[in-house]
Amino acid sequence: MKAYSLDLRQKIVDVYACGDISQRKLAKNFGVTLSFVQNLLKRHRELGTIVPKVRIEQTPTKLNAEQLEILRQLVTAQPDATLSELRERLYEKTEVLIGVATVNRMVRWKLHLNLKKKSPPHQKRQ
Repeated sequence: MKAYSLDLRQKIVDVYACGDISQRKLAKNFGVTLSFVQNLLKRHRELGTIVPKVRIEQTPTKLNAEQLEILRQLVTAQPDATLSELRERLYEKTEVLIGVATVNRMVRWKLHLNLKKKSPPHQKRQ
């Protein structure tokens, strides 16, 4: 999600500084959440700045290179396996338990693989 502009942040702080509006009304008037207004005003009060926080460190990957290679082998061996099945098999081999969404991210973004879709058996039309 992209950070709110400095212009919007400054307007919120300026309007609140006038002192005749609640944080709830301020949030409603500017179309932002109450928690954003609270955090912005706290940041302005404590640090004297309204600039958004900069993310310095990327969240580390859930699987290391060896575990990713095992996942690659599992997908290659059975490309029509569901994400849940891959998750269970990965746990059996590595004892690392990750969520289904994480399996999906690792397969698609880290390994650049696609899973085959299982097609349902054809049913006779009546």
